[in-house]
Amino acid sequence: MLNIKTVSVVGANGTMGATVAGLVAAFGNAKVFLICRKMEAAQQAVDVAANSVKADSVRARLIPKTYDDFEDCVSQSDWVFESVAEDTGIKSQIYKRIADCAKPELIVTTGTSGFSINELAENFGDSLKSRYFGTHFFNPPYSLTLCEVIRSKYTDAALFDAMRAYLEDVLIRDVIETTDTPAFLGNRIGFHFLNKALQYAVKYQAEGGIDYIDSIIGPFTGRGMTPLVTVDFVGLDVHKAIVDNIHAKSNDYDNEAFVLPEFVETLIAQGKLGRKAKDGLFKMEKAQDGSKQYLVYDIASGQLRLAKKYTHAFAKAMVDNLKAGCYAEAIGALKADTSKEAMLCKYFLVSYVTYGIVTAEQVSKKVTDADIAMTTGFNWVGPVALMQALGGFEEVLKLAKQVDESGILAKQLSGIREENKKAITPPFDYRKSFRANL
Repeated sequence: MLNIKTVSVVGANGTMGATVAGLVAAFGNAKVFLICRKMEAAQQAVDVAANSVKADSVRARLIPKTYDDFEDCVSQSDWVFESVAEDTGIKSQIYKRIADCAKPELIVTTGTSGFSINELAENFGDSLKSRYFGTHFFNPPYSLTLCEVIRSKYTDAALFDAMRAYLEDVLIRDVIETTDTPAFLGNRIGFHFLNKALQYAVKYQAEGGIDYIDSIIGPFTGRGMTPLVTVDFVGLDVHKAIVDNIHAKSNDYDNEAFVLPEFVETLIAQGKLGRKAKDGLFKMEKAQDGSKQYLVYDIASGQLRLAKKYTHAFAKAMVDNLKAGCYAEAIGALKADTSKEAMLCKYFLVSYVTYGIVTAEQVSKKVTDADIAMTTGFNWVGPVALMQALGGFEEVLKLAKQVDESGILAKQLSGIREENKKAITPPFDYRKSFRANL
């Protein structure tokens, strides 16, 4: 097992940098330098780190630093976790400084969610190239335990395996290895689903748009948070950066699902970035009587309006059955319903199963990695588990033919590997992901 005693987190002013620092101090019992541009930001990062792991006792191991102390911190470190802005120029400058003061055994990883690990590795000389790879954590890491690890063509295999063991056994991560592809595995599957939901909100704007789509793909379909509430939580600017990158750098069968709708571009230009800006797809404000009211962006009018409570018979039937612990009956209620909303729900679920399995076959070692990614990284039911819940491969194929007139989903499903069409045991029971609420 790697003996990591001192760690530098570069870019600790960001939420991810600070919260990973908290993990390392709490679970790894390591001294962690939190390097930020200003000391005030570094001190705030210490608060974020300690609060993220709910342990004030780790504060003694969290040391705020500025870039004035960069070389001193890095020269003492066993591991440097780079979490600076997603800008190749900024990362290159940081990597040059790391290389100038690194001890021979230093491990360097990046938390990038979008850039190529192979391309970033080119910033280093041969020695550090072999000790550099990706460690992509998910936010908030204390509760979302996924960590994707991505090696470059230069990465030392033994060191990579040792770091993977450290992440699993010491930092208590659910680790999957992916190839060096755009957005890796979790975000590739997740943002395909999220952006498709945005596109369908535009398509069905006359029916209500954003809150209408969310009412169709609610917690009862196997997710902790509805898709468009998730986009608002992530941030519209962050969402845009991820889907733009995937659309530009990949070319799979559903690449157009990553085209960002124009109304989202408009909101971003207006600074309405979602929950962090307290305005975006949704907004909470006080009514005249002092009560809180929940507003939603109406795509058709371009204005905020009161969010609606939609009533869908299939959704109520599913929730009633889930409350009684009758999971098969809940799925049966969805499958039997031929209303427009139920058909849309089935389309999204079949699309998710299909894209998840096809993508996992391309970028990971086993198809069930998709379930680890989505359950521990997004708090969603995994694609393989959902296929099982829907009745298995043949049932999902049958549903695909019912809900997708283009035939694309059925074609993609038919093309997955034979071993992945059979009864596969998913890593998580699908029943844990289905919530009995609308």
